[in-house]
Amino acid sequence: MMLSRRFFLASVSSLALVPRAFAAAPAEPFERAMVTAMARDLASRAYAPRPSVPEPWQALTYEQYRSIRFRIDHGLWAGTETPFSVDFFAPGLYFPRAVQVEAVESGMTRPVAFEMDMFDTGPEVPPLPADEALGFSGLRLRTEMHRPGETDEFCVFQGASYFRAIGLGEAYGLSARGLALKTGDPMGEEFPDFIRFWLERPEPGQRAMVVHALMDSPSVTGAYRFEVTAGEDTVMEVEATLFAREDMDHVGLGPLTSMFLYDATDRTRFDDFRPAVHDSNGLMIRNGAGEVIWRPLANPRALQISSFVDENPRGFGLMQRARDFADFADLEAHYHRRPGLWVKPHGDWGKGAVTLVEIPADQEIYDNIVAYWRPATPYAAGSEISLAYRLTWGEEPHRTPLPRVIRTAMGEKTFGEGRLVVIDFEASPLFDDTEALEPIVQSPHAQIAPPVLQRNPDTGGMRLAFSFVPGEVPLVELRAQLRHDKEPASEVWLYRWTA
Repeated sequence: MMLSRRFFLASVSSLALVPRAFAAAPAEPFERAMVTAMARDLASRAYAPRPSVPEPWQALTYEQYRSIRFRIDHGLWAGTETPFSVDFFAPGLYFPRAVQVEAVESGMTRPVAFEMDMFDTGPEVPPLPADEALGFSGLRLRTEMHRPGETDEFCVFQGASYFRAIGLGEAYGLSARGLALKTGDPMGEEFPDFIRFWLERPEPGQRAMVVHALMDSPSVTGAYRFEVTAGEDTVMEVEATLFAREDMDHVGLGPLTSMFLYDATDRTRFDDFRPAVHDSNGLMIRNGAGEVIWRPLANPRALQISSFVDENPRGFGLMQRARDFADFADLEAHYHRRPGLWVKPHGDWGKGAVTLVEIPADQEIYDNIVAYWRPATPYAAGSEISLAYRLTWGEEPHRTPLPRVIRTAMGEKTFGEGRLVVIDFEASPLFDDTEALEPIVQSPHAQIAPPVLQRNPDTGGMRLAFSFVPGEVPLVELRAQLRHDKEPASEVWLYRWTA
């Protein structure tokens, strides 16, 4: 049997552990400050978009592009004692501008060269021009997770400044971004790009992988450092330094992007066999005062922006609390296995607002939900901004002692006028003394009928039901919470109903 060249190189000597994809490239010293200096230098000059890859790459059809598959045995550090390996994605089609990737070892960095034999291609793929400087559209991290001796993917960086990750047993769902700019603005959104990556080679036994990224955009540049730890929850420590080219009055920090099509709150527009379709079903906030807020997501008829004003937030995130297969009945998408994502700021983020943008969507292929922190004070051109935060991807990446909302349903009242709202809270010892529980339901826009609180025998928790009459108003803001002896006994449930 003939051994592959990569396996042969990995077994001869320590020198041979340098993958041939960059073995011939000159090595240069690397330190994190270099990325920051590059971002600062870029910001001092006018923005210039990167050149596009050759036209044949851009002209690939969807099926052709899909059939260009990376060969896992050609991954960076694959087959060595390094606990992580890296796959790469080809450029082209939706990714007309390539990113450059470098590998860092012992303080020295070398470019990772593009090679066509990194990929298996289907017969429908035409001949494509390529040289070692072509670049990639993104990268995928692997490590041993589910199967001893085998690697599994757990994190992907691809497209603009998007990236996503999963914990054990999960399927990819929502994404994060390096930065959001002008989301929902009438003049259109600006999408910064990660244009260059540096991958630090982990030592044997190391649990975290460090990725550096250089960001560029017409309004801002940035230097990012990601320390990524895979596990039951995948945790990222993110540090960034931003350099403003222009005045930035609408910035989104720690931005998250997801999809919500419908659930039991409103499925009137969808004739579908599935009870629900979404990557996330709620925005969770722990504000600076310690209050815990749950805002079920919506797929509105028109663009909807909600701002939750705060100071020094403790965290926010998009969650997928529907965790049973029966919640979706989808054998292919596995929506019940999509992770939630929690953003925990490090240090004080000052005054601002957790901002939720909900965009109308008619198909599940569109990401229509965005959440981020919007600082109250704009960033002036020439300013330098440093920030740090933790991202946790998992089934329930942030828990509090308060009982969670596990289901929201809504519809017209069977008898009488108005709409009926049903909120289920999970089981909790706080509900043992039901006589001391008090439901508080409020709205500045509509009259609320007296609420009804009952034990739900199926969940063991409490069910709160109430109705409201919207009348002619275009929207109704609703707020509900359970209290025990005047103290919070549940999250605060918020919802915006629109006509």
